[in-house]
Amino acid sequence: MNATPQPTSAPAAPGGLRGRLDAYFRVTERGSNFAREIRGGLVTFFAMAYIIVLNPLIIGTAPDAAGDELGIARVAATTALVGGVISILMGVVSRYPFAVAAGMGINVIVAYTLAPEMTWADAMGLVVLEGIVLLVLVLTGFRNAVFRAVPAGLKSAIAVGVGMFLAFVGFVNAGFIRRVPDAANSTVPVQLGSGHLDGWPILVFVLGLALTIALIVRKVRGAMLIGMLAATATAIAVEAFAKVGPSVGADGEPNPTGWSLTVPTLPSSVGDVVAVPDFSLVGQFNLFGSFANIGVIAVVLLIFTLLLADFFDTMGTMVGVAEQGRLLDSDGNLDGSREVLVVDAVGTMAGGAASASVNTVFAESSAGVAEGARTGIAPIVTGLLFLVATLFSPLVEIVPFEAATPVLIIVGFMMMTQVTKIDFTDLSLGIPAFITIATMPFTYSIADGIGFGFITYVLIKAVQGRPREVHPLMWIVAAAFLVFFAMEPLKALFAG
Repeated sequence: MNATPQPTSAPAAPGGLRGRLDAYFRVTERGSNFAREIRGGLVTFFAMAYIIVLNPLIIGTAPDAAGDELGIARVAATTALVGGVISILMGVVSRYPFAVAAGMGINVIVAYTLAPEMTWADAMGLVVLEGIVLLVLVLTGFRNAVFRAVPAGLKSAIAVGVGMFLAFVGFVNAGFIRRVPDAANSTVPVQLGSGHLDGWPILVFVLGLALTIALIVRKVRGAMLIGMLAATATAIAVEAFAKVGPSVGADGEPNPTGWSLTVPTLPSSVGDVVAVPDFSLVGQFNLFGSFANIGVIAVVLLIFTLLLADFFDTMGTMVGVAEQGRLLDSDGNLDGSREVLVVDAVGTMAGGAASASVNTVFAESSAGVAEGARTGIAPIVTGLLFLVATLFSPLVEIVPFEAATPVLIIVGFMMMTQVTKIDFTDLSLGIPAFITIATMPFTYSIADGIGFGFITYVLIKAVQGRPREVHPLMWIVAAAFLVFFAMEPLKALFAG
């Protein structure tokens, strides 16, 4: 399902500069128009702008082995800078609607696995090295070969799983779904808030979701952008009236009914609108310093961890977003995927070189695709907004999670419609597809979901006595994931 219906026949392409842009980006050919692309780029930006706030809280506050921190303001500046530059590059080179920014999940690995064992410069040097390895894998054709080795049914499952993951992220970020409080800190399930809807922010989320659904079923153009802006305006009014405050106060005291990440307030002065960015982190990386600090074997294991997470995060997102936009061919492949993967690898290197962590294709690009974007014009718009945000970052913080995340719920539904392409009667495909779909949201990781699905697929084919039906690269990837999931025991083994 698409938020904007595809035309039955493509209109004639315009002439002049507009016509050349149309031909280069294949706007008319893909059934889109410039207004949709711009609108899609706007929606994508607002759906992923939270990374400018959240990435610095993870990367900027974590101490390295020497106890040094990168700083929130500096990481915010480079997060927006790299996201802007690489998103524009992605749009120009690949001509697909894939926006790029610092990857959630991978930044946690960088902050809490790499940094504690070395200096921040060494850790970011490892990120650059991982990007170089990724680029080599793309240029040699290996990364694209792996993509094509995946059965079409599993590619559809990946798209559905990404949709479920996005919907779950949306519910969690809005505070709609929370972990059940448990004094014993045992393994417990999640639930609806505290068992029912509490607080003004949740009301803003529910109203925003309801309005967005209503606009979509009424086929209103720009439904997601309108819903997001309306929810933001409501959030600003609510905060002005009720003084809700953040979910964690300045004194560190929790406020369960507060705003999840940013408090929606209008700026009171010019200083609250414009901030001069500090780009001093650019170039602050040490390419080979980690080898001397922790040894070659430890470095190789850490690079492998980053590589596998980044490799399949990108693949899963690329498949999911492209499937949503009907950009895949009959075999589930993306024409020109090499260009996408090259820019993605460059984004990883750039993220490390600027201390912004691994930059990768963002699953929230689906929000723009759902709004009608089909070409590289959308990420160019998103990238330009990221660059503007380096100066106007306070304005980005006006949009709270509760106003932006309804879009992710809707996108989750749209991507779920791909489940009809999976043949669940074939257990060798149906069970791995289910495992992929289920584990993505529950492990909170696209790469983990893909890994468990691939391992299950190979295992079932082997048990059925049909190993020849499995592409050799699938065996290699499944084995790599087994090593990935056994990383901690392997580290302990080598350490001993």
